[in-house]
Amino acid sequence: MKNIKPEHFRVDSEISLAKTPTFLDIETSEKKKEKMLQKTREKLSKLQDMLYAHNRYGVLICLQGMDTAGKDSLIREVFKEFNARGVVVHSFKTPNSTELEHDYLWRHYISLPEKGKFAVFNRTHYENVLVTRVHPEYILNENIPGIETVEDITPEFWENRFESINAFEKHIASNGIIILKFYLHLSKEEQRQRLLRRLETEKHNWKFSPGDLKERALWNDYQNCYEEAINRTSKPHAPWYIVPADNKENARYIVAKTILEELQKYTDIKEPELEDKVKENIKMYHDLLKSEQ
Repeated sequence: MKNIKPEHFRVDSEISLAKTPTFLDIETSEKKKEKMLQKTREKLSKLQDMLYAHNRYGVLICLQGMDTAGKDSLIREVFKEFNARGVVVHSFKTPNSTELEHDYLWRHYISLPEKGKFAVFNRTHYENVLVTRVHPEYILNENIPGIETVEDITPEFWENRFESINAFEKHIASNGIIILKFYLHLSKEEQRQRLLRRLETEKHNWKFSPGDLKERALWNDYQNCYEEAINRTSKPHAPWYIVPADNKENARYIVAKTILEELQKYTDIKEPELEDKVKENIKMYHDLLKSEQ
């Protein structure tokens, strides 16, 4: 597992999802995997503290994937060692009435991390070129000038959305947001098995919705949209990583290790040093406190 590197999964050239594996055979025991993940979590936690003290960068982690891809459990397992003050998870659902009164990027922009903190987007601004592209009728809820019917949504409309998303990410990256985007690449058969487990295990019944089957029927449409979105928006300042997700434990480790190694490249992230005047008087401050005994 030590040979797993971010570059194995980063999208640096045009990809085909159909030719990209959904399963990675990591020849090690489940116990060993958990131990490796734990070590990586601990390192991430220390780095988080340093990032918080440094207070110059924010980190945006974007997670996308088909239903049952394992986004929720990945968030729980990868970020469980984080200090709660330094990470916020945003799960974006169907836009509410307030959000629809603004442009489609507004709710994502106001959820960006503060300097020194992490934000995890569970589903992201990419829903606006994924679910709305598969279901273009949803666009009509945005009340956009000139868009009165689905027929008004032209190829140029989607071209503009891709340009806007790229500009959005370029802008926030240039202002100190480190962007890492992960697509949890799940096979259709593995999704079927996971949906069956939700139906067959009573305590997981609540996770199932008939709507899951309706979206599953549109699998190929979603795959095509994901493929184009990834190819159009994987940039050096906002790279996509395609993570084989048929095995949840493997996916969690790959994501955690990728985040750690990519952030370690920012060698300027350090704990701030005390001012010289404070350093010079440390003994005096120490003696003052000791004298109170």
